[in-house]
Amino acid sequence: MKTRKLATLSLLLAMQVALSFFFIPVGTNLRIYFTFIIMMFVASEYSLPTVIIYGIAEDLISFFIYPTGPFFIGYTLTTVLSMVIYWIFLHKEVNLLNITLGKLCTNIFANILLNSLWSYILYSKGFLYYVTKSLLKNLLMLPIEIIIFYLLYKFIKRLYDHHDKRA
Repeated sequence: MKTRKLATLSLLLAMQVALSFFFIPVGTNLRIYFTFIIMMFVASEYSLPTVIIYGIAEDLISFFIYPTGPFFIGYTLTTVLSMVIYWIFLHKEVNLLNITLGKLCTNIFANILLNSLWSYILYSKGFLYYVTKSLLKNLLMLPIEIIIFYLLYKFIKRLYDHHDKRA
């Protein structure tokens, strides 16, 4: 990987870790984050191995800098799965359909199902309790997240490409 791309990826990672400190709490172990913006952008621009390593690094660094509960490897797996799903849908072409499908699959499989399973294992309330809370939050946020990324992508991409050409 070129030094410039690695440096840019490191800056994106630092921005995502910083952004992970800011969230809207909506319940026990249920928060609205905006880190998906950077995750989706990284998935659209880098190779699958890079995306996987990025997901692992982001989750571990975020946890060690600002732990919001006990460390659990399941959440790291969720982050990696999210990155892989985003990559599957966005690495070839970023358009409204691919953004929607990538965000929908991530919300269902990673955010709702896996994170509910991890919360059930860690906090011992019923699995359906966590699924219900997560389902409501993720379905309500889905159109908002799709619109946010769709509108921001072109701006972020322009900055990214401009930086790449300058160096």
